Amino acid sequence: MSAGIMPEATPVQLVEAAAQAGFDYGGMWVEAADWTAATTREVKAALAATGLPLLDVEVVWIKPGPLDPAHFRIVDIGLELGACNVLCVSSDPDAGATRDKLAALMAHGGSGIRVNLEFGLFTAVKTIDQASAILRAIDAPNMGLLVDALHWTRSGGTLADVAAVPVEWLGYAQLCDAPMPGADRNDPDAILVEAIDGRVALGRGGLAIDGLLGTLPDGLPIGIEERSKGLRDGFPDLNDRAKELVRTSRAWLDDRA
Repeated sequence: MSAGIMPEATPVQLVEAAAQAGFDYGGMWVEAADWTAATTREVKAALAATGLPLLDVEVVWIKPGPLDPAHFRIVDIGLELGACNVLCVSSDPDAGATRDKLAALMAHGGSGIRVNLEFGLFTAVKTIDQASAILRAIDAPNMGLLVDALHWTRSGGTLADVAAVPVEWLGYAQLCDAPMPGADRNDPDAILVEAIDGRVALGRGGLAIDGLLGTLPDGLPIGIEERSKGLRDGFPDLNDRAKELVRTSRAWLDDRA
């Protein structure tokens, strides 16, 4: 369960809701300014009590200027929580600077966590090709490219683009569905609003998620990223929301097993 499903949840609530609903993995949103040593202790205790592994922590948002020390801290928190991945996006228009900042984060994380670059039209790294070019210039063993079904679609990505990504770059992917044609790809604000509020359950939109799932490597962990105002409004209780997400997602996935 991706953390964006529950923007109002506390870190411990994210763990508890994902575990109670029966997710295989949880996701964790880290606000570095608010995260304390006590938060880490509480989340570690919740993870231990539930047995839930963390698929990722998010989000490292790379911006122009020097690399923010808080970004190293997010990587450290991910390491301490045993997360498999850290999710990064960039609004730095200098691709070389984004490359160097990502490389520094990867070196900091070492063998303990994969540092993933997510592309999207609302960021400076808009397409899978642009993300791939940045990663090819780094070539670190723990680098990753994160494919989100919505951002891949809106940026004009193809199944051939996904198939061309080296399998060793793929630590996980994010699935959702959404109406077509959806937000205007030339309007970054509309793209971001759709990403936060406009997604729908798997199989209830028009994204080519059947093809995407079939193109991704077998057994690749999948984060369900159904960030949706409709889901939040329809299921204000966090546990009920998580259970509904499991129900709809597993129904769709089971039909393709």
